[in-house]
Amino acid sequence: MPEQTVLVVEDEENILEAIRYNLEHEGYRVLAAPDGEEGLTLTRQDNPDLVVLDIMLPQLDGFELCRILRRESDVPILMLTAKGEEIDRVVGLELGADDYVTKPFSMRELVVRVRNLLRRSRTPAGRDSPPAPSSVLSVNGLEVDVDGHSARLDGQPLPMKPREFSLLALLMENMGRAFTREQILERLWGYDYIGDARTVDVHVRWLREKIEPVPGRPRRIVTIRGVGYRFDG
Repeated sequence: MPEQTVLVVEDEENILEAIRYNLEHEGYRVLAAPDGEEGLTLTRQDNPDLVVLDIMLPQLDGFELCRILRRESDVPILMLTAKGEEIDRVVGLELGADDYVTKPFSMRELVVRVRNLLRRSRTPAGRDSPPAPSSVLSVNGLEVDVDGHSARLDGQPLPMKPREFSLLALLMENMGRAFTREQILERLWGYDYIGDARTVDVHVRWLREKIEPVPGRPRRIVTIRGVGYRFDG
């Protein structure tokens, strides 16, 4: 298997070097950037397999860099957040981060999370895999071509991130069936996902903003209190 590349964007040199040492010890090729601007440049130049991203960075902070990266690619992003700052974790997930580690963290935990993210990104449960079976799903003007990985609403193309598309396809293929957040995480993020289940809520909100006439009063993707979500068409 080709050597996988991890980009670490961290301005604290001792943390950066510790992460570099431990990831290289695991066999990864490691790129390092001390600020957000260099992190963006390296991502565009080297196309890493995963980005470890601190929030507090000079030049360009981690939130803004995450926002830019998510517009340009679907590279897995592992954010480093401050201890006790729940808002940082929530904002990071809303911007498209895949997982987070809270400082101070053990290097063993970070390596495990990196390994899990990279494994999911290249397996059938990973980020680019649409649900089976292949078919065209059509309900009330919303059309999803699972095989062609495209969606349309009232005949107009509907741009979607890969994970949004997979979530919509999963719900539409199982119209009328309620899924828990944990079931959705297992189907689309992988059985070994150890991040925050609220990432499902974030992706549902993004979908509602695209497919619901009134996102605040959803009729297609409805919330089943105490359970999760269901597609009603």
